[in-house]
Amino acid sequence: MQKTNFFYLLVALLFLLLSIPITDDLRGISTPVAKAVVFSVMLLIGIWSLRGSGRFFSIGLAFVVAGFVLNIGAINSHITFFQYSAILAVMGFLLVTITFTLRQVVVGTDINANRLVGAICVYLMLGVIWALAYSLVELAAPGSFGGVTAGQDAGWDSEWLYFSFVTLTTLGYGDILPLSALARALAYMEAVTGQFYVAILVAGLVSAYISDRRST
Repeated sequence: MQKTNFFYLLVALLFLLLSIPITDDLRGISTPVAKAVVFSVMLLIGIWSLRGSGRFFSIGLAFVVAGFVLNIGAINSHITFFQYSAILAVMGFLLVTITFTLRQVVVGTDINANRLVGAICVYLMLGVIWALAYSLVELAAPGSFGGVTAGQDAGWDSEWLYFSFVTLTTLGYGDILPLSALARALAYMEAVTGQFYVAILVAGLVSAYISDRRST
């Protein structure tokens, strides 16, 4: 399996995490279109990072194409079906990318910059996936969260990214609150996942470092 340069994927994720809030703060632009463009750029760079991965690339490409088509439908029609489907397509792509990235990050005993960057990418993608999941819950059952003003841009609003990463890192500012049972379940599952991922990752990297030192 071809080794992937995860630096490109990291750039795409950072571009996403910075551009979405900026488009929310700017006025006089078509926010839904701008956010769709941001996600499209992230998807394009993400699928390029899967090149040479065989079936992962094929499955990821299918999700990317579906995401493009459904995003266009969601922007032009505001039909709920397209909004649901577009979010699910992006989540599917991110899950495929996480699976492929973890296979390259976890396997092996060598410690290098690319492996560390891949681990960071997985952490960031977990936050994005949960942000999409929160928006999906709110879209299906309005009022599941308190303190949220996100409306028409379901799935692409910076409030979901903010709440997701605050939860993932267990900061818990309390300005946005999960109110429904499902919303609360997603929140504590994300908090647990974030803590376990960091603990397991650090333990794995330390173990790999020790093994690498012993073999030299």
